Amino acid sequence: MLSTTVLEAPSALPPVLIVHGLFGSARNWGVIAKKLSATRTVISVDMRNHGDSAHLPGHSYFDLASDLADVIRAHGRSVDVIGHSMGGKAAMVLALTAPELVKRLVVADIAPTAYSHTQMPLVRAMQALDLSQITSRKDADQALAAAIPEVGVRAFLIQSLDLRADPKRWKLNLDVLADQMPLILGFPEVSGQFTGPTQFLAGGASDYVTPDSHAKIIQLFPNAQFDTLPGVGHWLHAEAPGPFLDAVTSFLD
Repeated sequence: MLSTTVLEAPSALPPVLIVHGLFGSARNWGVIAKKLSATRTVISVDMRNHGDSAHLPGHSYFDLASDLADVIRAHGRSVDVIGHSMGGKAAMVLALTAPELVKRLVVADIAPTAYSHTQMPLVRAMQALDLSQITSRKDADQALAAAIPEVGVRAFLIQSLDLRADPKRWKLNLDVLADQMPLILGFPEVSGQFTGPTQFLAGGASDYVTPDSHAKIIQLFPNAQFDTLPGVGHWLHAEAPGPFLDAVTSFLD
């Protein structure tokens, strides 16, 4: 079972399941989860090989979707699902393979297609970091700066660094994520459709969801609607939390 953070709310509305992207965790979605919990129960997960969830050898989207299905069944009722990037692909496979568990689906800035946006340079930079020489997050930030010049990316990755562990460790299962990167970048062959309401919410400054992907989306999700947050990049929930929440809650409610 995945590690979960649950914010309970007395509500007749379906619970919301939040599924983070690659290198993320439930913690990254804390602000969004708290806002949504004003009107409904929110379940945020750490995906396998991330956060406080188990390190496991497989990381296919069927594995990830099965994990999510277990969380929903344990909660006892079907849910609305918000998935970003890798989490969006996992949420799509969940909806396609276990549609009875999903009422409404929000897919944030990702499409059911293969990508060339490899994240291996980030994996290699984290693997190369000598954690025995790191005593603070500032140390880690400085040590990663040459390989990862983007301040925001370093700050995001360092959230998964556990300096209290003995020995210090990454909460990310970097070896498995590296080995399974082709699966993470791809999208599996899945039969069937999810006919429930689905929102594909893209960042206007991102190139992850292009018009070329719309035909495949409609094929798998015939009740899909397409919305865009102008001027926002791939990390739309972090870059523009207000507009992101407005768009998502308008759709879910």
